[in-house]
Amino acid sequence: MRNLKLFERFKSTQIHAFNSHDSPSTSSNNGTPRMKFLGNPKSSSKPISRSLLPYGFPTTELLEPPLDSYLKPIDLVESLSNLYRRIESSSESETSMLYLEQYTVLRSLGDAKLLRRCLLNARRHAIDVPCKVVLSAWLRYERREHELVGVESMDCNGFAIECPKTSLTHGCGLNLVNEHCKCEEDFGSDDIRISRADDEFSGLEEDSDFSFCIGSEKVKCVRSRIAALSRPFEAMLYGSFVESRTSEIDFSKNGVSIEAMLALNIYSRIKRVDLFRVETVFELLGLAIKFCCDDLKSACESRLASSVTDIDKALTFVEYALEEHTKLLLSACLQVFLRELPQSLYNPKVMRFFCSSEAKEQLAFLGSECLFLLYYFLSQAGMEEKLTTEPMLILLERTREFARANWQKAVCLHQMGCVLFERKDYKAAQFHFRLASSLGHDYSLAGVSRTEYKQGKRYSAYKLMTYLISNHKPHGWMYQERSLYNLGVEKLKDLATATELDPTLAFPYKYRAVGKFEQKQTKEAFEEVDRLIQFKLTPDCLELRAWLFLAIGDRESCLRDLRAVLCLEPNYVLFGGKMRDDLAKALTVQCIEVESEADCWVRLYERWSAVDDVGSLAVVHQMLQNDPSKNFLRFRQSLLLLRLNCQGAAMRCLRMAWNLASSEAERLVYEGWLLYDMGHVDEALTKSEKAISIQRSFEAFFLKAYVIADKNLDTDETSCVVQVLEEALKCASDGLRKGQALNNLGSIYIDCGMLDEAEAAYKNALEIKHTRAHQGLARVYFLKNQRKEACEEMTKLIEKACVKAAAYEKRSEYCEREKAKEDLDMATTLDPLRTYPYRYRAAVLMDDQRETEAVEELSKAIAFRPELQTLHLRAAFHEATGKLSLAAQDCEAALCLDPNHTETLHLYSRSKDQASSIDNTVLDLDF
Repeated sequence: MRNLKLFERFKSTQIHAFNSHDSPSTSSNNGTPRMKFLGNPKSSSKPISRSLLPYGFPTTELLEPPLDSYLKPIDLVESLSNLYRRIESSSESETSMLYLEQYTVLRSLGDAKLLRRCLLNARRHAIDVPCKVVLSAWLRYERREHELVGVESMDCNGFAIECPKTSLTHGCGLNLVNEHCKCEEDFGSDDIRISRADDEFSGLEEDSDFSFCIGSEKVKCVRSRIAALSRPFEAMLYGSFVESRTSEIDFSKNGVSIEAMLALNIYSRIKRVDLFRVETVFELLGLAIKFCCDDLKSACESRLASSVTDIDKALTFVEYALEEHTKLLLSACLQVFLRELPQSLYNPKVMRFFCSSEAKEQLAFLGSECLFLLYYFLSQAGMEEKLTTEPMLILLERTREFARANWQKAVCLHQMGCVLFERKDYKAAQFHFRLASSLGHDYSLAGVSRTEYKQGKRYSAYKLMTYLISNHKPHGWMYQERSLYNLGVEKLKDLATATELDPTLAFPYKYRAVGKFEQKQTKEAFEEVDRLIQFKLTPDCLELRAWLFLAIGDRESCLRDLRAVLCLEPNYVLFGGKMRDDLAKALTVQCIEVESEADCWVRLYERWSAVDDVGSLAVVHQMLQNDPSKNFLRFRQSLLLLRLNCQGAAMRCLRMAWNLASSEAERLVYEGWLLYDMGHVDEALTKSEKAISIQRSFEAFFLKAYVIADKNLDTDETSCVVQVLEEALKCASDGLRKGQALNNLGSIYIDCGMLDEAEAAYKNALEIKHTRAHQGLARVYFLKNQRKEACEEMTKLIEKACVKAAAYEKRSEYCEREKAKEDLDMATTLDPLRTYPYRYRAAVLMDDQRETEAVEELSKAIAFRPELQTLHLRAAFHEATGKLSLAAQDCEAALCLDPNHTETLHLYSRSKDQASSIDNTVLDLDF
């Protein structure tokens, strides 16, 4: 089961891309291009009611790919290699910002877990409090914890690295990643106030030897204790001033209240400020600043910082913090604003603060690095919210003003170009794109070309992209961009080349699908879009297929895809908003009668057995629509989405399930999965065990088994997983989940060498229609040296499954070389994101001593998906052919993705040693 990684990374390469220039308000959250609509369908087997889609259907003339809003290096491997070397040799003060640069460069890969690790490392190495506050808030934002009902923005999730109180302490914390915080300790209360008549402090007057006078009232103090607070007080009380020789000192003209002087007296004796009300501490802080009482100033700042718990207090305190340049208090205020994101972006008072010219000047004492980090985070949150407002432009402009490194300036300028492009301010957008490209970000030239095109300069745009192609190693996006400015056959050639170089680009498939549909090639149109959906399930891709189904009159299939779209993104504006709001309801009425719960379960079993995850998703959506109270279906929905590599959508479903859980045991299970997704395995295990102690349930046992199996197990622990899964199977559940449990049980039996038991488990799973168990059974037969039977099992899976790429890849392991090659070629055709086929073909070429071709095969995959194993293998090939510098570069890029990968570390060390040995030999010869 440990090989069945449920929580896989999200594979989309355009999760932050901007949409076409239609309307920002109708964009989808994953930044894919929206379709524009015009005219009637040119091919339809059934007439389509204009009431369903009154604006008609999209045409190729109006289709556009998105402009990606993140950095997109021409040579990503070289960039990663360079980053790894710089991180390894960096000083303590540089490391945090280098990890932020790594985060920015890796955005193009769309791997949420990899990006989170970059932010975690940046937070671990952060030293200044404001930087720690920003990065902790960023980590919270990336987890979308604001979507959890009952979780407040300043609540601690139990881990020190995100704890709002831990963030307010100076210095880096390299061991914070999994460390639990101590925020449950008592940090004081705002409710205890001082009264001059309190008997509680009467004993403090006993050793007083002088008094401060405020009007007619006196505060009796100890001269030595007040003098110890600062040099100015010491000079006043023991120097040559008159005050040193008098027993009463008039302090009336210093603007200090009697309550503040009482607090000063108490602090001088017991060194505590947590006893005083906030207003008194503010006054005490002013006194500390005026008389240079550093320890008192720090104590007051800490007390006030712990009092900033909501937006209103933060807005009140921030003005004072800016006025007095109190970094800790300012950080506490900023922390509240940032932990409220994205809601803060819609708060006029908060945005007025961040966007005002006064704040820019007042914040300057934090330093350019902290301010760049602050505004970079704010602007990235705004980009994800698809904001194109004036305040959004100001946030980006502030980020640019505080940027120092070229990459910082380039990303700000490029994103400003994207926002201006969305606002249809093409001249201003072009200006910023040109500035970004002048800093070495060549992808911004795509923005320059697009703005030229929008201003009617098609040929100029075409020439610019041709220049880019001829002067750099070609990439798929270059040809995709040039296709916009090409015509006829040449346009289609560019799109074909784009797909060849980067088969993960969605636009070429979508353009060809719409184009073929316009030419009445309905079957070919569906083939194009189906091929895309096989490996890239995004709302816009499903939306296109739904449009095709609607156009040919297949309302049921259209409704299925629309339901799947709404599972991926509940707020997605279908068909650009140019359709009836109740289209799904209208289609439901036209398609079928309302199905009973039993009918839905039958259809779910059918889709599940056919390994049709999209169909299963649609049925679950319908069941939830029929009865929203069935919360366990939201959990099922999250599991389906994870299988489809839609991690963001899956986690959103899981958070919704957590919000609506009807019992503590159920909530604990969902919380355990959320913790597991964050990498907190031990905590997830604790949640599962607590859930079991409350109520023995299938899901609690399944979670426990899954979490235990994720560890490197010894024999005893493996047998423990078997026992837990067997307990799960004793609990009430439906056949779908029991089939998964049996499948996982078979995998564990294989790890234990219990092949007969594994075979029985897989066959039991198949009896309840868990079709994926064919793969496990094939593995059992293979381990029993029954290769033919293994192939037959995988063939059965291929015949039954709607999604077949994984099955073809797996069957290749049990076939002879030629048949294996055919299966892997088919796997690549169906899902180009699978990198194993490339590695296999490269290994075969290397065995045949065709080294150049072997490296080229790997380079094809690395060009659009630089994955750890592929980079490692290419590095090994380079080492074998004596190209040690290239081997080292690939190792460095791989280690940038996973710095602890043992095999790559060994290969890297070996390559450097060999290169050093050769260099020394050359020196000896020259000498």
